[in-house]
Amino acid sequence: MATSFKKTSISVPKLVKEKSTPDGVYWKNLETPITVKEYGAITDIDFCPTKPHNFAVTNSMRVQIYNGGSSQLEGTVSRFKDVAYSGTYRGDGKLLVAGTEDKYIKLFNPGTRSLLRTFKGHHGPVRVTKFLQDQFRIISGSDDKSVRVWDIPTEKEIHIYQEHQDYIRCGLTSSSTQDIFLTGSYDHTVKLWDARTQASVLSVNHGSPVESVLMFPNGGIFFSAGGNVVKIWDALAGGKLMATLNNHHKTVTSLCFCSKYERFMSASLDKHVKVYDVASYQVVHTLTYSGPILSHAVSPDDNLLVVGMADKMLSIQRRKPDVQPEPTRSKKNLKLRGHSHHAKTFVPNKTDSFIAIKRRELLAPYDRHLKSFNHTKALDAALQVKIRVNNPEVTVSVMQELIRRGHIRAALSGRDDNSLLMVLRFIHKNLSNPAFMSTLMDVFNLILEIYGLSELMNSGPLVSVLVKIKELVNLEVRLMTSVQEIMGSLDLLFAVAENQTLLPTTSSASGENGMETDSNTVNELVEGHSLLSQIGSLATHADHMIKT
Repeated sequence: MATSFKKTSISVPKLVKEKSTPDGVYWKNLETPITVKEYGAITDIDFCPTKPHNFAVTNSMRVQIYNGGSSQLEGTVSRFKDVAYSGTYRGDGKLLVAGTEDKYIKLFNPGTRSLLRTFKGHHGPVRVTKFLQDQFRIISGSDDKSVRVWDIPTEKEIHIYQEHQDYIRCGLTSSSTQDIFLTGSYDHTVKLWDARTQASVLSVNHGSPVESVLMFPNGGIFFSAGGNVVKIWDALAGGKLMATLNNHHKTVTSLCFCSKYERFMSASLDKHVKVYDVASYQVVHTLTYSGPILSHAVSPDDNLLVVGMADKMLSIQRRKPDVQPEPTRSKKNLKLRGHSHHAKTFVPNKTDSFIAIKRRELLAPYDRHLKSFNHTKALDAALQVKIRVNNPEVTVSVMQELIRRGHIRAALSGRDDNSLLMVLRFIHKNLSNPAFMSTLMDVFNLILEIYGLSELMNSGPLVSVLVKIKELVNLEVRLMTSVQEIMGSLDLLFAVAENQTLLPTTSSASGENGMETDSNTVNELVEGHSLLSQIGSLATHADHMIKT
């Protein structure tokens, strides 16, 4: 495993001065994200409630299980014949349930990834699967508009609720009671259910198709997300609307709690994750990602933030550990310690055998990260101030290696404004170097493709450097065009001059023909001399332009 990499400090001043807040400092204290490309759009992320808080990532026809301690892929649940949805852990972490496009609900042992149960009964894709708190029942929601409660030991349906009028795409169970659960549907309604009754106990109208729901542990307040709106409801007051939040400009797809329920987060197709204060419902911080977000989750200990995107990219960010300063030792203690141990000089004998020890080769930081396939950290190491300023060829070589491996997109994805600013400044400074131009232009075009020019131009610190790069590219194009025109003129002049030198020097025997030939020869020699003068002038001008 590669050692953790300390984020490179940027020496250039920020163009936009941001106000420092406790929440801003807290959420900026995350390491550089690890980006992984999955097999399909990442529709669901769920953390195991027990340590080490592994997390299940549902995408395509599989559920990927990642280790919460190392963030490495630990196993894959792939016993599906069609697309899987809503991979969710049970409260004790010993079972995992998921729905499928082919109308089934499947129960697994996450440790061995073996299939334990298959529940049949839905007539449409099963988009929602959750465990009730008694750990022996499962609730499910489907595109067949029904909500069902299942008994795990017998694989039988306990209840079938058919109150929704459209697809059911989200749901959750209460963490404080074993019978209460919540579902959201594309019929714009959110319904609160009690598994001891035959009908819903509460229904509210969100006003648009509901994509995600969230509930406080006590069940008194719940949230609904749909369209670009998040709404907060008071269940104890009969579903009274408490607040409406309009902080996104595209569909909100995911909600989750963080910071021990003192904050909650919303993720959207607008590539942003918003962090809210639960007391004031005000946005306290915003995180930006490279693609439209479909799902996100925070680990129970708040140390890991995982975001899944529509472009198959998975972003994993870990909170930086608190570094405790080492206690300083007094000179007195060091002196006493030195006197307590007497070093003895070793003198080898003639009969001793000597074994040469091969010293371990020391790799540069970027090579260590490349060796362990940490491509994002390898690029960050190559962009350190000492390397990118004194040895830009090293940085470009690392970029070329990432392009060769096919991981340059992952290394550039998921970066914040400061990190992007560092990359763009390096491109602007070294783009004029002919040895670097091709690679840097490929990297710059890939940045535009990943983040989009409109998104980049909305960020204050990036606008000026993007304008400078555009001006530099236009200047290089003009210079190359001028040089090509001059080289074409030179080729023409050299061709004419060569023809002049090949003119016949013999004259006719006598008379007017001889005089006419001599006169023409003189005139052509004069013209040739003039052409050679023009060639010298153009050559000097071309040389000057190439040097500049």
